[in-house]
Amino acid sequence: MTSPAERARITFRMERWRSIFGGIIETAGNTFLLLIATRVFDLGPWAKALIAAGTSVGLLLSPVVVNAARSLGMQPSRAVSGLLALGGLSCLVITLLPHPWVYTTGCVLALLASTCAIPLMTQIYHDNYPADQRGKLYSSAFMVRIASAMVFAWIGGQILNGNPIPGMATQNSTSIAPERWRWMTALFAVSYMAAAAAVRRIPTRPLDASAALHPLQGLRFVREDPVFRNALMAWMLMGFANLAMLPIRVEYLGNPRFGLGLSAAEIAWLTLVIPNGARWIMSPIWGRLFDRMNFFRLRITLNAGFAVGIATFFMSETPMGLIIGAIFYGISTAGGDVAWGLWVTKVAPPAHVTDYMAVHTFSTGIRGVLAPVCAFQAVQTWSPATMGWIAAGMIVAACGLLIPEIRGGDSRR
Repeated sequence: MTSPAERARITFRMERWRSIFGGIIETAGNTFLLLIATRVFDLGPWAKALIAAGTSVGLLLSPVVVNAARSLGMQPSRAVSGLLALGGLSCLVITLLPHPWVYTTGCVLALLASTCAIPLMTQIYHDNYPADQRGKLYSSAFMVRIASAMVFAWIGGQILNGNPIPGMATQNSTSIAPERWRWMTALFAVSYMAAAAAVRRIPTRPLDASAALHPLQGLRFVREDPVFRNALMAWMLMGFANLAMLPIRVEYLGNPRFGLGLSAAEIAWLTLVIPNGARWIMSPIWGRLFDRMNFFRLRITLNAGFAVGIATFFMSETPMGLIIGAIFYGISTAGGDVAWGLWVTKVAPPAHVTDYMAVHTFSTGIRGVLAPVCAFQAVQTWSPATMGWIAAGMIVAACGLLIPEIRGGDSRR
């Protein structure tokens, strides 16, 4: 039997390996797959909304995935590994069969495969990491992911622009170099497979098959736990606003309709490199704050940062304003990474961490599917600046919902 210290050590080592490839996969969902959809396949707003919602579809399906893994008595690491392998296969298919609907379907499958197993990973963190070091270890591994995403964002921008990798961008064209996009999707396929191999080596105990009732069994905790319910309502407001504006960043910067029409490399800098630089710097700080700070105070602070970042980014057309907005977004995302992935460990009974997280990811999936669809339709009528102000207002309202919970804090654990 592996000792707790050994489990933590192996988990942390494998998580760092997985994070290298996870950072590359992250750039796919955040920027590059949407950019290819716009510049190569010229997909319409509904297809782009589907791709933007792909990760959220995975979150929506996460209770089904958790229940299936539990019914089979699977080890969480084996289940996660299989799903990542499915993502790699989907990326391989879109590389070999370049058709608009094949591309759309393959992107959605790949992105949902990377997120539908998140509650299983949360269970692994709960079981394998010491409670007083969970945020620190999680954020330390996430720093590797952020660095990987930042480096690959620059490389990917050069690939799509058709520039040699060692040099800087020498063109300002909004087009993508012919066939270069296939290199990107092939690299995503390799990254998925490598991440699957890494997570498979994490030691985990099988899930309790006798606890499998139905996929949404955890929804009863929304009714029974008022703190959990109020937190989910705040997450819904804040998350809808953030997830609606996330894909609009690429549309705002890349669509000539809004007067910017930046190159692939420039878009990669503003949506990936600069925010991830801020994330990398701030991630260990937020990880330590998560271990020591009242969670609801932490969440309100993060929400304020998101509101400022969104308002600044979409109110700006100058390079400096866009950079400042990207930095604020990166700083807040660094804390959001830790808070989103681990917050249920602060409020859930230990035996129900997976169930609480499944409900959380399910609700995230609902807003994540609806938000991009609403956003891509709204941007046909409203300006990104107007949408940015509406999103900032929703985030401020989410802060108001959390203020009454500050006094209770983390004492329930």
